[in-house]
Amino acid sequence: MSEHINNLTTLCYIEQEDQYLMLHRIKKKQDVNQDKWIGIGGHFEAGESPEECLLREVREETGLQLTSWQFRGIVTFTFQKESRETVPGNGKVVQDGIVQSDMEYMCLYTADGFEGTLTDCEEGKLEWIKKSEVQSLPIWEGDRIFFHLLETGHPFFSLKLDYVGERLERAVLDGKEMELFDIRKEDGSLTGLTRERTLAHEDGTIHGTSHVWIVRRSTDKLHYDILLQKRSRNKDSFPGCYDISSAGHLPAGSDFLESALRELEEELGIPASEQELQYIGMHQALLQTTFHGRPWNNYEISAVYLYEEPVDIRNLNLQQEEIETVKWMDLDACMTEIREGKKEYCIYLDELEMVQGYLRRKSHG
Repeated sequence: MSEHINNLTTLCYIEQEDQYLMLHRIKKKQDVNQDKWIGIGGHFEAGESPEECLLREVREETGLQLTSWQFRGIVTFTFQKESRETVPGNGKVVQDGIVQSDMEYMCLYTADGFEGTLTDCEEGKLEWIKKSEVQSLPIWEGDRIFFHLLETGHPFFSLKLDYVGERLERAVLDGKEMELFDIRKEDGSLTGLTRERTLAHEDGTIHGTSHVWIVRRSTDKLHYDILLQKRSRNKDSFPGCYDISSAGHLPAGSDFLESALRELEEELGIPASEQELQYIGMHQALLQTTFHGRPWNNYEISAVYLYEEPVDIRNLNLQQEEIETVKWMDLDACMTEIREGKKEYCIYLDELEMVQGYLRRKSHG
């Protein structure tokens, strides 16, 4: 049995006229990158420095000689197969008689200077791809993260990516955990894959949220009040606007009800039980705008709940980094102001119509 346990690699994206030179891996058999688009690179040979490996791999795979390059970051990968066969005593993953490294340290480069003539590559097909089109290619989910870091000019970084099969389970940037969402289909079901929060909000990836509306009978007993939270002015989207009583994204691996209960307690300090939340339906929304000069395409599928237990807003424990204040407001008056286009709200009118319809049906038995 042959072994391949070298887990040190380089990867380079050569730039030219707002394009990257990409390698479409379609030629090798039993290729872990089969049909994926990646950069140019490979494993260190004995005694090589990262730059020596970089220059050799680019020359071997493209025929080009780099003249200018930049070391952009270290990417640490861990891999876990969904079913694994191991070698007794050392725990290494085995596939087709070859020991596979279960982790990899990759030195990531970009290069903006080269000379020579591009040649064919036995690993796959080389092609210049517009940077704006890279995210639409079949690439590894973690690659989407470091492409975003390259695009936004992030300084030298350390990125850790944990995979189970092709599913990205965890991402850590410079020691800080990144938020991952489950990617969903239009019916709300899971695809089995995940996406990092910033990317999901830029490219319109469908993801899940939980919305909890806290309601009470108004003093005249004929109408309902709803509790609105005013978003912190430090929020990256809709700062200082009035929003749903409590809402939040579903972290990868979480379900709607679990997230609804967690957000209620984290944002408002309300330790609700499952029985106290009334599920009234699913809401689907796509909002396309820009924040801080970047696209924001938020495609949410939300489970909507009502909470009608007594709430004294003077006793709430507000999550300061998320919420500036809260207030009660007449439901009908709130809907009127949203219809009139008042900018201090970031609430979907059709979702409030769901809430209003449910409460009217309930009131009439």
